[in-house]
Amino acid sequence: MSTEGSVLVAGVGPGLGLAVAMRFAREGHKVAMLARSRERLNALAAQAPDRLVAMPCDLTDPAQVDAAFEQTEQRLGPLACAVFNAGAYRPGSILDIAPGDFEHCWRVGAFAGFLVGQAAARRMATRGSGTILFTGATASLRGSARFANLASPKFALRAVAQSMARELGPRGIHVAHVIVDGQIGEAQEGAPPDSRLAPAAIADAYFGLHRQQRSAWSQEVDLRPWVERF
Repeated sequence: MSTEGSVLVAGVGPGLGLAVAMRFAREGHKVAMLARSRERLNALAAQAPDRLVAMPCDLTDPAQVDAAFEQTEQRLGPLACAVFNAGAYRPGSILDIAPGDFEHCWRVGAFAGFLVGQAAARRMATRGSGTILFTGATASLRGSARFANLASPKFALRAVAQSMARELGPRGIHVAHVIVDGQIGEAQEGAPPDSRLAPAAIADAYFGLHRQQRSAWSQEVDLRPWVERF
């Protein structure tokens, strides 16, 4: 629950990924932001250039992921928290999904999560501390029609998080999975206030998980707007 150490956020865009990075940065952490696009990352990092560091990375490439973690610790200090926030979804009927689309969604949503989780765990295990957080979704719990490309990797990511938590908790590493149950962003015109998940509010929950005292760790939490049915 320390506010010292570096933070790595894998899968950063202008929504939730940036909100999580900014939340940790406001608490004094230096944050490595990982995504494919160098230009987009540089633009986002410019919002807090003293705290946010752009690190272009293909999260499905084991060598690139390991290099990003090495660079993070060399430049920003020992890793205190890693957040996996990447995902891909190509909608389609099970009758029409191309095998390549299914594999792509699995590689970005599940395989990359394994790579990031493993790279973080290997570094944290030597110190006996750290937090690893995974972003889940409604599809982590329910495979809806036309959502096989999302539900399959999200189910797998949840299983990875559970296995890691059971193995690493006794070694002092807090692993948690966050089910984001609802749409992220601003409420649409005419809709009730706060009817969508605000990225900053989700980021508050992530930081709260990192700060939890180990006598009362959460392994899984679900977040949803007050109007969401569940």
